[in-house]
Amino acid sequence: MQQLRFGDITVDRIVEAEGLGFPPQFLLPESDGDTIRRYRDWLEPHFFDPESGRFVQSVHCYVVRSPRHTVLIDTCVGNDKDRPSTRAWNRMDTDFLLRLRDLGVAPADVDYVLCTHLHVDHVGWNTRLLDGRWVPTFPNARYLFHETEFEHWEKNGDYVLEGPGASDGFYEDSVLPVVEAGQAVFVADGHAIDDWLTVEAWPGHSPGHVCLRLKAGGREAVFAGDLLHHPVQCRHPDWNSRFCWDPALSAASRRRFVERHAETPAVILAAHFATPVAGRIAAPGGLTRFETL
Repeated sequence: MQQLRFGDITVDRIVEAEGLGFPPQFLLPESDGDTIRRYRDWLEPHFFDPESGRFVQSVHCYVVRSPRHTVLIDTCVGNDKDRPSTRAWNRMDTDFLLRLRDLGVAPADVDYVLCTHLHVDHVGWNTRLLDGRWVPTFPNARYLFHETEFEHWEKNGDYVLEGPGASDGFYEDSVLPVVEAGQAVFVADGHAIDDWLTVEAWPGHSPGHVCLRLKAGGREAVFAGDLLHHPVQCRHPDWNSRFCWDPALSAASRRRFVERHAETPAVILAAHFATPVAGRIAAPGGLTRFETL
């Protein structure tokens, strides 16, 4: 993704991993291959690989710089984390922090970290391993967790899930150390980071899933987290991912999100859409679809 500009605000993306992802019916159990292939004109080549029959996906972090703050949105899987259920994520060793520095941002420069929700692939770089301990990666940052989201994981710990995408101890190594360091801030729907960035609750995928809305320079963008796992859900918002906490609520939130943004200029920036990532929800002939910028 090329840098996006909204007035005085810039948006960059740091990719931790990108390539062939889950088969459609693993990620979206209610989907079907024949239907997906009918959308080849707008899913290929960026979001679906016809040869393998798999989605093309990404794990990435957004870096938002406003005149006042540097904000990271979702912090991927992270290095050195034990994630045996997902081989590609297990004890990763990437140059994520070097890529951040290449953007001119040192860890100490980050003012806020916003996790759209507390799943394993959205919290990893919250912490790093230092002298055998997990410590906050961004020493001066306030980490924003939706209060409902945090209360759920504090009460229940890691959710039980077998196979790829399982939590594998993320709460203990990537969330709890931030809380213990006194850097966690618990927010509610409508929380404003500054004049341009507002937290919005869109629950269902997880109990307190949020999006971040950016309004600046006469333009608008929405960092959608996992409200949309894949662009095909713009056409089929009823197709939940296998990781959705409350399928009925998740589908309702997604339908409302698609209806709200269809045929508007709002730029949609989801957490797992592959390159070129940014796009809008179009509705030619009343049929919603994702169109890249």
